[in-house]
Amino acid sequence: MDALESARQAVPLVPKSTDDCCGRVQQRGPADTRESAQDWLAFLDALDLVAETSRGYERGSVGLTETPLGQCFRENVYGVAEVLDALEDGPLTPEVVFERTRSIVPTWERNRHADWEAVWRERTQRVLQWAVVFGLVTADDGQFGTQ
Repeated sequence: MDALESARQAVPLVPKSTDDCCGRVQQRGPADTRESAQDWLAFLDALDLVAETSRGYERGSVGLTETPLGQCFRENVYGVAEVLDALEDGPLTPEVVFERTRSIVPTWERNRHADWEAVWRERTQRVLQWAVVFGLVTADDGQFGTQ
């Protein structure tokens, strides 16, 4: 949550260009590369913590505690609903969750990465970890399950 708040605070209240916001998230937030900063901006936008306007990104006045982060995460981040649905049969490892959800990986994503499976395995792990942070799932001994 600290990294999320740090990234949110790096985005200005007055809209700035994507380039400016990426630079700010790199300098003041958790991102170490421009690509990572872009990912953080997209994530913050999906969680309704920032908004992309015609003039760039701006931070909203609503903080982390006032936003239904779990709901926004499930509804607005691609693949989260499918990952959470895969856990309905009981606790699973990230590897099994990936195998159960691999069919949702778009063709353009498969073609974008030399080793798309490794990228999406890592993404599945991150989705599960964020789901724990947002109180949607539990983690125990390397397995994730629904509450």
